[in-house]
Amino acid sequence: MWFDNLRAIYYIVLKDMRTYYLKPPAVSWGVVFPFAWILAFYLRNPQDFTQLVPGLIAMTILFSTTAAEAVVINFELRLGSLERLLLAPIGSSTVLLGKVLGGSIFGLMMVTIVTFSSCFILKLSPNIFYLTLTLILSLLVFSSLGALLCVLVKEAFEAQTLLNLPRFLMIFLSGVVYPVSAMPDKLRYLAHTMPLTYTIGGLQWSFSRICSRVFFIDIVALVGFLVLFIFPAMKLLRRRFE
Repeated sequence: MWFDNLRAIYYIVLKDMRTYYLKPPAVSWGVVFPFAWILAFYLRNPQDFTQLVPGLIAMTILFSTTAAEAVVINFELRLGSLERLLLAPIGSSTVLLGKVLGGSIFGLMMVTIVTFSSCFILKLSPNIFYLTLTLILSLLVFSSLGALLCVLVKEAFEAQTLLNLPRFLMIFLSGVVYPVSAMPDKLRYLAHTMPLTYTIGGLQWSFSRICSRVFFIDIVALVGFLVLFIFPAMKLLRRRFE
């Protein structure tokens, strides 16, 4: 049974990559937008660009994983293709895991390009273990967030509209371009309710190459957000098929 589920997840990922992710709009939204955003801050203050690298990588994760994740499920529900998958038979949880993993793999492709480019150009040498752990967990978290927001609504455009609010709040409040530690107390508390804050924290420790307990707090927080997003998404998707 588990082998059939793994095979189903594999083919769902393969289909989604060909149909949705490896298309110019998804690629441009996942890579070009974060680069353009960070470039604006670089032009204002080129000396601090190295400090913006964790924010650039975090934004690439956020936008690449949610580029199509927030619309794919509703789009296929409208077409009836998800219902056909369940005739295989495949459980709704397996379908959701396939969708989440597809978004995560696409995000991994995009963030690998950005990370290697940044490290090569700026001659950075991160802690590989810290960096890999932070990237994988963050990719799964934000892909799950996109899936959750997608199943909360019935129309694809509603999911994109709903996603824009947390996405842009996280850009401004999670330490992408302005340190969380320098924010007023109320904004700092709000920042710590957002998963992107912990992604950036984990990336900062990765590039500092300093072993710290705070890094593992960031990792535990990301695991918590993953559980918080993926299990309700599974439950909501199951209800859509009832």
